[in-house]
Amino acid sequence: MSQTTNPKTNGRKRIGKLPEIGRARAGAGSGKTVLITGGSGFIGTNLAHRIASSGRRVRLLDNLSRPGVEHNLNWLRETHGDRVSIEVADVRDPLAVRRAVAGVETVFHFAAQVAVTTSLIDPGHDFDVNVRGTLNVLDAVRTRENPPALLFTSTNKVYGGMEDVPLRRRGERYEPCDRILCARGFSEDRRLDFHSPYGCSKGAADQYVLDHARSYGLRTAVFRMSCIYGPHQFGTEDQGWVAHFLIRALDGRPLTLYGDGMQVRDILYVEDLVDAFLLAEKNIGAIAGQAFNMGGGAGNTVSLLELVDLIGALHGRRPEVFYEDWRTGDQRYYVSDFSKFAAATGWSPRVNARQGVSNLYNWLLDFRGLAETPVEAPAMVEAHAS
Repeated sequence: MSQTTNPKTNGRKRIGKLPEIGRARAGAGSGKTVLITGGSGFIGTNLAHRIASSGRRVRLLDNLSRPGVEHNLNWLRETHGDRVSIEVADVRDPLAVRRAVAGVETVFHFAAQVAVTTSLIDPGHDFDVNVRGTLNVLDAVRTRENPPALLFTSTNKVYGGMEDVPLRRRGERYEPCDRILCARGFSEDRRLDFHSPYGCSKGAADQYVLDHARSYGLRTAVFRMSCIYGPHQFGTEDQGWVAHFLIRALDGRPLTLYGDGMQVRDILYVEDLVDAFLLAEKNIGAIAGQAFNMGGGAGNTVSLLELVDLIGALHGRRPEVFYEDWRTGDQRYYVSDFSKFAAATGWSPRVNARQGVSNLYNWLLDFRGLAETPVEAPAMVEAHAS
């Protein structure tokens, strides 16, 4: 979802032939400034583009360690020039974080270690980035004379594996036996149950962000996000699975599904998420101190196997699929009930899953120089995925 870090490089990466990047300066230029940590990542890039397009200045804090972010950063700078600036640093560096926070009106904190698999290999690194890094951001915000608002991206993994939810099979997917849950998804009333080191670190950060509203009066809010996808996403097997599936198909390579492939998620197109971020910023006084489940909702669900079928329809050839054992903490069914956020802000997603996947497929074709005419979204999976 955002910047990640490599434990072997201690969060630093050689930038290579990127154009010269100036360090962010408090008060540089005119207008209001927004800080996005992990801002060269997939979600940060889309948000930065929207904000800079509106005339505001955007400051990024990113260590540039995630593959593909150099492309995003170059694109932002080519598109917006000096309206976008960057502090090349890691959220584990408190001095760099303080420099980045100085003079901004809002902080969107996306920088994170984002993979369950990585957290299992090195839970200490996962803790340092996700918990200590978040505390560094909160400290920098809290000690400002006029603290900026802060929106933090958490995860549905704070609800654990959800093994207690009775499920049944329908076609190529699971669904809850409970009709209300099937129609609405999971609300914020669902009990917290941190699974995996990643779930623990993001869950701890989630609670710190909420408590800083309670204990220090900060204007903070949390999005517990489901699966986000869209342009500028360079997905991997461990994170960003919608893009990863499409990239594997374009490369003519097989997919590995962990489990049986019938696990279901509500997927949310990134432009709809950006709408939600900006509404949260606008309404931060009313929503401060609250967590919100954020995803495509019951109207935008898809199983892994259904996505493979959709990719086959888009690409003209269904990817070959292999299966491995279930992975730690993998939920067989998770769908966000976003009604709490909708009631607070009037938000709802506008791009259905079928169209959004088609949009991402066309963006990947264009990015690779393969696009001639856009591929239309097929109607074959609409009953499941839109």
